[in-house]
Amino acid sequence: MRKKILFVINTMGRAGAETALLELLKYLESPEYEISLYVIMGQGEMIGKLPSCVRLRNRKFDEHSVLSRQGKWGMMRTVCGAFFKNGGQIKKLRNIRKSFMSMEKSGRRQPDKLLWRMLSDGSERFEEKFDLAVAWLEGASAYYVADHVKADKKCAFIHIDYESAGYTREMDLNCWDAFDRIFMVSQEVKEHFLAVYPEYADKAGIFHNLVDQEGIRRRSKERGGFSDGYEGMRLLTVGRLNFQKAYDIAIDAMKILKDRGCKVRWYVLGEGDQRKELEKKIAALRLKEDFVLLGAVDNPYPYYAQTDIYIHATRFEGKSIAIQEAQTLGCAVIASDCNGNREQIEHGKDGLLCRLTPEGIAESVQILLGDEEKRKELGLAAGRKNMEQKHELKKLTELLG
Repeated sequence: MRKKILFVINTMGRAGAETALLELLKYLESPEYEISLYVIMGQGEMIGKLPSCVRLRNRKFDEHSVLSRQGKWGMMRTVCGAFFKNGGQIKKLRNIRKSFMSMEKSGRRQPDKLLWRMLSDGSERFEEKFDLAVAWLEGASAYYVADHVKADKKCAFIHIDYESAGYTREMDLNCWDAFDRIFMVSQEVKEHFLAVYPEYADKAGIFHNLVDQEGIRRRSKERGGFSDGYEGMRLLTVGRLNFQKAYDIAIDAMKILKDRGCKVRWYVLGEGDQRKELEKKIAALRLKEDFVLLGAVDNPYPYYAQTDIYIHATRFEGKSIAIQEAQTLGCAVIASDCNGNREQIEHGKDGLLCRLTPEGIAESVQILLGDEEKRKELGLAAGRKNMEQKHELKKLTELLG
């Protein structure tokens, strides 16, 4: 009899965790497994890339990005519906209050996290029992699998520095008790999760992202990439326009580079809720031609292949898919010296780590701008890294017995 596996994720937007899930699902295609996916928000533009072997369990699905105008309206309808669905409105309000008080205590207000528990409690329920249920992300996915899915075995994945991302015990309400295994995407992610939950050390393990390096190299040769005819040096960053990715600091770094006379242009692939704020800062610093927000694209790989330096200056990470993609394509990489990034880069060998300040980023960029041999050396070392990690699958499938 085929083993029934259910994956649960918050959305299917264009981001690293979603990309990693799609890659894993491709490797799991087998007559042995009956694979299902449930998306808490029932929304996301990446759903069209779902492998044919996977059954989407949402009765309705909106393929608009949660960042688009239509997508935001759809998200609002989902949130309102979740409040009334399955009853328990008083309990839902209490949980929202607990999350709010926890945020006030920590000093970080994150409106989206206020709703994760409510969205979990207001999502669809399945009567059938699965052999394995997988919560692919923190927040609503984990709460839903813990509280509302029937399964012989349950596991969860943590993709982010748990403390820096703002999760707390008050939000989680002991959800991790329900899981047989809790996988982290890197050693640093594991350490930070266990700093919050040391009692789960026996459940915690590491499961590295699966990366199709040959597929990335093949797609990098497709048509696309830069089309503005710029003749100077190009910098590239790929990632959502949000607080974590620290574009506010990157813009200041670009201002320093421009004032120092560097002939360089910085491009960003991605969308996010900070676009308007970032556009205002770019305009105020007169960098419209120098710091370019290109938006999200279906195939970013030609851009990686054509850039001179890839920059990933973030406040915190789990394990960056974007860095792995840049390294696969032999880019000279500069990354901020923060949780997650430092585990992916050996400073001076296959990339540079820098301080997350405008001056720190600008100084590292200038080092590589003036040293073509160093750029080539770092890129060659990065391109030699083997990231496919197919053996990681066994860690998941062994839960099926």
